Amino acid sequence: MANSADYIVDRRQLRRKLSFWRGMAIALLVVGLGVVGLKLSGKIGTASSSPHIARVSISGLITGNRATLKLLDDVSKSGAKGVILAIDSPGGTTTGAERLYDAIRRLAAKKPTVAVVGNMAASGAYIAAIGSDRIFAQGNSLVGSIGVLIQYPDFSKLMGKVGVEVDAVKSSPLKAEPSGFEPTTPEVRAALASLVDDSYQWFKGLVKQRRAMSDAQLAAVDDGRVFTGRQALGLKLIDEIGGEREAIAWMERAKGVPHGLPIRDWKSQSELERLGILSTSAGIANALGFAGLAQFLDRTATYAQAQYLDGLVSIWQVGATD
Repeated sequence: MANSADYIVDRRQLRRKLSFWRGMAIALLVVGLGVVGLKLSGKIGTASSSPHIARVSISGLITGNRATLKLLDDVSKSGAKGVILAIDSPGGTTTGAERLYDAIRRLAAKKPTVAVVGNMAASGAYIAAIGSDRIFAQGNSLVGSIGVLIQYPDFSKLMGKVGVEVDAVKSSPLKAEPSGFEPTTPEVRAALASLVDDSYQWFKGLVKQRRAMSDAQLAAVDDGRVFTGRQALGLKLIDEIGGEREAIAWMERAKGVPHGLPIRDWKSQSELERLGILSTSAGIANALGFAGLAQFLDRTATYAQAQYLDGLVSIWQVGATD
């Protein structure tokens, strides 16, 4: 009888624990859905409508992805009184840099926008920087690398050694070239050079216009080199040596931005993460005891999708020139 009574007591305690955790899971689900609903209705995120200085980081490889362009558009519609573009990038695709530049110019038309260079603003990242109203860089920042590049492998010698041939039937000699399976012909090289030169002329024209350079001043900086911030200042590639403090002081002095505004970081996120669905789901999964699923959802919410470069690029790297 004693064992039977103990069994009944244990069963009741177990039911109470299960009921408690079920209730907690339901509560978390309700809270999560409530958060999503509030975000969808616009009732959360009112901090973005209060006066502040927005900080937008532009780092890594520039591809002009939709999330970044959407972020810049959101900042332009916010209560930000000024914008700091914190740039630390070697560049990326030329088309991506063009899209980013256009988005920054639209932003700068609505709000004072300054670029603050960290370690580097080279090639496509420099295109982004000149879209701002003013460029600040540290004395040892690397700036410039004005140029365009297209790279492709040539496997023809290796394939010849292993006895592999790739045959093709093409509508014209320049179709699908360069292929990498045969040496580049003079005609193919000339076609590629025309692409590079056209984008290069566009890049140089942009720098000349935005930095108010003469032909001689442009010629001194358009050979693909990077320059230190100190060198770049004398060459008109940047406006001032300094960082965020100097950039904010300039916006207050020259653009009438109120003194003492807080700085708020704006970050691009995937659509699901912006609604909070992934984070909320991870919390619910963890509460229900599915730790593995919770970790997976957290990783999904945190990791950015890999970006791939293709076509013409405006990028600086050690061992390569633009």
